[in-house]
Amino acid sequence: MTDMASSTTPRLVTVFGGGGFIGRYVVEALLKAGARVRVAERDPRKAWYLQPLGSVGQFAAVAADLRRPETVRRALEGANAVINLVGVFDGDLDAIHVEGAKHAAAEAAATGASAFVQVSAIGADQASESNYGRTKGLGEQAVRDAFPNATIIRPSVVFGPEDEFTNRFASIARFPFLPVIAPDRNFQPLFARDLGRAIAAAALDPKAHGGKTYELAGPDVMSMRDINRRVAEMAGHRPEIVDVPDFAANGLSMLGFLPGAPLTRDQWIMLQKDNVASGSLPGFKDFGIVPTSLDAAAPEWLGRFRKGGRFAPRAT
Repeated sequence: MTDMASSTTPRLVTVFGGGGFIGRYVVEALLKAGARVRVAERDPRKAWYLQPLGSVGQFAAVAADLRRPETVRRALEGANAVINLVGVFDGDLDAIHVEGAKHAAAEAAATGASAFVQVSAIGADQASESNYGRTKGLGEQAVRDAFPNATIIRPSVVFGPEDEFTNRFASIARFPFLPVIAPDRNFQPLFARDLGRAIAAAALDPKAHGGKTYELAGPDVMSMRDINRRVAEMAGHRPEIVDVPDFAANGLSMLGFLPGAPLTRDQWIMLQKDNVASGSLPGFKDFGIVPTSLDAAAPEWLGRFRKGGRFAPRAT
């Protein structure tokens, strides 16, 4: 892996969205590398839990909103590298994924930052039928236009102790039947800590990673049905897997505008395609990282869903 503690390590890295699920692992990797980290959040209090990860003076949190360029400018003062992790699934996606990313990249270039890392997604495409995929694709282009040497990172679905992916499936698996939407759709789930290390490395070594686009995915291609089954087993449950017919899932997506709906229309559109690495772009190997499998990591937190808790004996 790239030597992130080398003499090329930037003194200060600003991380937009660093208080979120993926952000905690990016910040962890940066702090371990000796960098100073400034987390930019609309509500900085959401990032305070990260402070114990660093030494005195190594961590700071500031208020910033990608939709307000003046706050972006303040968050970038003195930063040597910038990471944009901000992503949303509802609301004004154009304002966040496109205009917001453009503001951050343009200000990073204007202030003389040496690196800019834009975290996008596998499936990002300006011509995508899904609003999420389309705006992520447009955001990539906006960043490239403003900061040509930016690094674009496209991850597959991400799992980790705090995710809303494995934890949600494990919670539902406690019932006798486990309904699975898009059961045959394939994914390459990747571990959040692996992703965090790669993002940090890209920011800390723009000479090696600048100007490139990476697809980061886990070691195993798994169908949605297989993922649900494995998560249920690791959580100590063996429900009957029930494939939800496409016509029924499509109908549910029509109700996605309702509070608490299990599936939005945009999510259903994204589920029409596999979410796996194309093989045409570099991946974890270029960071010297061997990706962690779901089976190797997930039992650590899914054990709490077992009857008797995480220390209960596992069924064979």
